[in-house]
Amino acid sequence: MNTGPHNGDIFTLCNVIRQTSFDIHHYLRSGHREQIYENALAHRLRKQGISVEQQQKVRVFDEDGTLLGFLKADMIVETRIICEIKGARCLVDEHVAQLLGYLRASRIEHGLLINFGAPRLQIRKFVLT
Repeated sequence: MNTGPHNGDIFTLCNVIRQTSFDIHHYLRSGHREQIYENALAHRLRKQGISVEQQQKVRVFDEDGTLLGFLKADMIVETRIICEIKGARCLVDEHVAQLLGYLRASRIEHGLLINFGAPRLQIRKFVLT
């Protein structure tokens, strides 16, 4: 349920996630496991009153509605944004494909691919329409 203070405007919510990610990267720098960054982002967003679900199962269906299996999204924020967290040297096409797959499977339109592993924080936003 959208109960957080930023549930009215998806762009405001994305900006809060971006700024919070930047603050975490500034504090922790690169070199940690993805789980550390995911936990840090979830913790700091929750402190701001934003709803975050971690390691959420996303059901994947075939065209006839048959359940094919599950994917695990790193974070779903306010039920409206999937955040895929990486701790890699750089983002690659496979990371993008993974996030786009999660968006299609979940029918959530907005996604952020956040890489804490590079010397400079990398964030890419994707919108399925």
